[in-house]
Amino acid sequence: MKISTDRQCSERAKSDLFRRRRVALLGGTTTSTDILIAAGLTINPFRLVRGPAIREVERAFARRIGVRFAYSFSAGRVGLYALLRGLGIGAGDEVLLQVPTHIVVPNAIRYTGARPVYVDCRTQDYNMDLEKAQKQITPRTKVLLLQHTFGIPADLEKALALARQHGIVLIEDCVHALGARYNGRPVGGFGRAAFFSTEETKTITSTMGGMVVTDDGELAARIEELQATCAWPSAWLTARYMLKLILYHLLTEPHLHVYTRALYEFFGHRQPIPGATSSEEQRGARPKNYTLRLANAQAAIALRQLKRLDSNLAHRRAVVDAYAARLKRDRFLLPQPPNNAEPAFVRYPICVQDRRKAQRAMAPHAVLGLWFTSVLEEAQSPQFGDYESGSCPVAEALSQSLINLPTHPRVAYDDVRRIVSAVQNLAPST
Repeated sequence: MKISTDRQCSERAKSDLFRRRRVALLGGTTTSTDILIAAGLTINPFRLVRGPAIREVERAFARRIGVRFAYSFSAGRVGLYALLRGLGIGAGDEVLLQVPTHIVVPNAIRYTGARPVYVDCRTQDYNMDLEKAQKQITPRTKVLLLQHTFGIPADLEKALALARQHGIVLIEDCVHALGARYNGRPVGGFGRAAFFSTEETKTITSTMGGMVVTDDGELAARIEELQATCAWPSAWLTARYMLKLILYHLLTEPHLHVYTRALYEFFGHRQPIPGATSSEEQRGARPKNYTLRLANAQAAIALRQLKRLDSNLAHRRAVVDAYAARLKRDRFLLPQPPNNAEPAFVRYPICVQDRRKAQRAMAPHAVLGLWFTSVLEEAQSPQFGDYESGSCPVAEALSQSLINLPTHPRVAYDDVRRIVSAVQNLAPST
């Protein structure tokens, strides 16, 4: 047997160092040019907070969805709040929404004075069970809030028929679903209005950000008035968002993430960059400075990524096809979108018996996504969103077994192979 020299061992070690990869939960939507532009905007006080990119990204979003009006906000949740206010939703009204969802969604409803009414989901696509929703409609029901979970379009034909039958407003929750289509049309253009998110974990990212779209001129005028009452974010907050964008782009590079993930987990909440959900929101309380506008620097980054959306989606669909082809023969519960739907999988959900075992198995290859480990994600307790335990048993059961596989543009073919190999050693949820 030939013995390697010290130099050969050293070169092999270096090669192994740069061959190792660990896929992050997010990444790949930003480019090196995005980062350079973000850095330039951060040091330009005249274009950091206010500037022309805000209106440009609003117009581009409206064109993409196929509607006439779009209005930006600091987050999707703020856009939802403005939308509900524009519809006149308030005390005594009820809004139907599904679980699982994120705590910020019922928060936005509760901040108006209205009551969130939770509807269970379906196991085949994690979207609202509309037959159960029909049974929960009362004279106080004013809005059907339809979430396209994980980017899988809900049954819009049935939802529209239900809304018309009962004279209620259909709002689409598209925070996961930018680029998804139903009957050949982009989701977000079917209901009275819709809202989107460009938060760091979504299909495109400006670190934080949200957009409301509608084809209703009267509603658009009211939303525009509400947008004008929102405060501008401070230059300091906007600069921190840009810093976060830059850091995440660098630290989530798969060869580096092998090492940087441990640093992220060590620092946890002690890191200086702003988080996506405040402790007040996690408790169902309204934080100070809730209603903010989107900054120009964030809009400029979102606009660049919106222009690359088609290639972003094509990559995600190719990754999902590869996952599904390899996992369908292993009895895993895989998503089953409607036949007339084209999902835009922000993540790929499957169910396993032992989620902790899944995390350990996946750890060398990828950071496992854990949306939705609770019926109200990130809530300190679902009770803070006025959720009654036991009321939605399907969602509660799914919250014990759901894991999410990454689909973003940094997921390579070899990553898919390694991730699937790890998943195939797990027992599927029954």
